[in-house]
Amino acid sequence: MKKLTVPRFFMTVLMVLAGLALFSCNDNDGPDIPPVKMEELPGNYKGKLIIVQGNTKREGIKEFKVKKDTISFAEFPISEIVKTVVKDPAKAENAMKSMGKVNYDIKYAAVINTANNVIELTLTPKTMELQIPVDGVNKKTVVEFVSKQKGYYVGMDRTLRYALTADKITVDGTVVTPYEVIDYNFPFSIKN
Repeated sequence: MKKLTVPRFFMTVLMVLAGLALFSCNDNDGPDIPPVKMEELPGNYKGKLIIVQGNTKREGIKEFKVKKDTISFAEFPISEIVKTVVKDPAKAENAMKSMGKVNYDIKYAAVINTANNVIELTLTPKTMELQIPVDGVNKKTVVEFVSKQKGYYVGMDRTLRYALTADKITVDGTVVTPYEVIDYNFPFSIKN
C-alpha cells in the first residue's frame, strides 16, 4: 500500500471538504425570485409585435398601456386589415394616411398562478369598427378579434406575453371571403 505524503493528504482532505460544501449548497435551486403581485401588471409597455397573415410575416416594436382590466393601444396596427379590404396598394396606403391613428382596447380578467409565479390573463377582445375611405366612399369595416390562448405576466423576468387574432372581417355587412386570419403576437413586452 502506498503511503500518502503530507501535501497529497491535505489535497485529498480539501477535495472532500469542497465536495461536501457543494452538496450542502444544493438546497437552494437558484436565486430568490419574489412572488408576482397583481400591482406589478399595470404600466406602460413596449414590446415585440409579430403580425402573421398567411405566408406574410411582419415584425416591429409596439407600445401600449395596461390598466386594471384593459390593455390600451393609442395606435393599433391596422395595415393588414386595410390591405385585406382595399386590394389596390396605393389606395390602401392613402386610406391608412387619411384614417390616422386607431385606438383599440382589449379587456382582460387576471388571476395569479402562484405555482408558476405568473399572472394569467383571459383576454376578451371587442370588435373593432373602422371607416375605411376608398374612392370617396367610406367602407364600414367590422373586425372580430378572438384570443385563442391566455396571456401571461411572468414573475421570473417581469414580462408580458399575449396574442390575439383578427378572426373575421365584415365590409358593409358582407363577410370577406376568402380571408386569411391575421395573428397579432406579443411574445415579449417590458415596462418602459
